[in-house]
Amino acid sequence: MTAATAALFADAVLALHAAIVLFVVGGLVYVLAGHPRGWFGARSLRLRLAHLAAIGVVAAQAWLGRLCPLTVLEMWLRRQAGQLTYGESFIAHWLGRLLYWEAPGWVFTAAYTAFGLAVLAAWWWLPPDRRRR
Repeated sequence: MTAATAALFADAVLALHAAIVLFVVGGLVYVLAGHPRGWFGARSLRLRLAHLAAIGVVAAQAWLGRLCPLTVLEMWLRRQAGQLTYGESFIAHWLGRLLYWEAPGWVFTAAYTAFGLAVLAAWWWLPPDRRRR
């Protein structure tokens, strides 16, 4: 793999990572806003299961002290490209600032756990529709 290809793949992994973060965070906002209004998907069991699974994986990784596999892959690709971690391209620079903050590990574990509990609370207060459409 050439350095340019590795850098391109690293940027693609970072963009995927940002999309997953948007799904996890935006998904709860969508459910909370859309469920009472009957928006498509806000009551969907499939969407809600995917959303719960996504935050569940994030919280579990934090509790186990594991880095996200996407972070590990991106860092490996950046090293293959000869870049510093969260290196030099426009995409990496801006999405990296959005995704990666400096804080002790326990802060992230607490935040992921609290967010996961908020997703579970949304299941309780705004349950998904179990009927098939």
